[in-house]
Amino acid sequence: MIKLRNLIIGFLYRKCLKPVFFLFDPQSVHDLMIWAGKLLGSNPITRGLISLMFNYQNPMLTQKVAGVEFKNPIGLAAGFDKEAHIAPILPSVGFGFEEAGSITAKPFSGNPRPWMWRLPEHKALRVNYGLKSSGAPKIHKYLLGKKFNFALGISIAKTNSEATSHVESGIEDYFESYKIFQDIGDYFTINISCPNTCEASPIFAQAENLDLLLAKLFSIPKTKPVFVKLSPDLAKDQLDGILQVGAKHPLDGFICTNLTKINLLNHHGKGGFSGKAVEELSNQMISKVYKFYGGKKNIIGCGGVFSAEDAYKKIKLGASLIQLITGMIFQGPQLISEINQGLVELLKKDGYNNISEAVGRDSH
Repeated sequence: MIKLRNLIIGFLYRKCLKPVFFLFDPQSVHDLMIWAGKLLGSNPITRGLISLMFNYQNPMLTQKVAGVEFKNPIGLAAGFDKEAHIAPILPSVGFGFEEAGSITAKPFSGNPRPWMWRLPEHKALRVNYGLKSSGAPKIHKYLLGKKFNFALGISIAKTNSEATSHVESGIEDYFESYKIFQDIGDYFTINISCPNTCEASPIFAQAENLDLLLAKLFSIPKTKPVFVKLSPDLAKDQLDGILQVGAKHPLDGFICTNLTKINLLNHHGKGGFSGKAVEELSNQMISKVYKFYGGKKNIIGCGGVFSAEDAYKKIKLGASLIQLITGMIFQGPQLISEINQGLVELLKKDGYNNISEAVGRDSH
């Protein structure tokens, strides 16, 4: 019944809703989805109805990663729900977690519009938000005291400003947000890889600068797991340096990966590419990170997930958790249920009893 339900909803989305949505500016549709998600998540009746339409859970998908319980491995990546406005409805859609942000210490209105372009022929988006944020104090005030029915990650980034483009000022900017959100969320992500800032290249993607940043963050007692979000465009020596720094600090893992600036699509303009444009780069980095640490650091895989098979490939390469955005935009919100149900079928086919048993099986 669930598979039939998903087939029907997916067909209706792709044949009826998506053609209408794609007539309009991507940001306008995104704002509408945030408004609708916030409304639907505001009361138990609509949350229950959405759960009947979209949700799927199975104990084979539950796991503990870095001490945090996840009902399933599929999460909403940072960048879609920047201030966790739709967090109450996402468990009903079937997500096991979400990452809010990226959140910056100071408010920033974003790069000049437009911010997004759809590339349907490539199953990709070009994104140039530039770390739009209301600022950590305002977002913290909004989230304080709220309870969520799944794991919530807090992604923090450096305010997109010339004033924070130096190592010392950048570290203080990160640290300000890190301190503010000590009491909210289940894990931190330190986003050092946004490709759309005022800098020529992210300064904390340099190992020596990241070392200083992590030393500052871990100078206060750690209250929750901490991940670092990597760029897919790192050269081998850059990645090796970052991973060596990661081994020095009580870092729990990495997100592989952010958007790519490598233009493989012949679609020119500002912004980084998501979706299928980054999938192979993401998979390669997952495997490299997993092998470097021998599976002792946790990995969240992100980039190009449009099916259960896409997610399972990342898991078998070394990712314990999966994040997506672009796949949902192109395939529909039932995709989360489709992936989770498909993962159960793939696990059974391979003789596994739990998703954690499959992690890294193709990277040994």
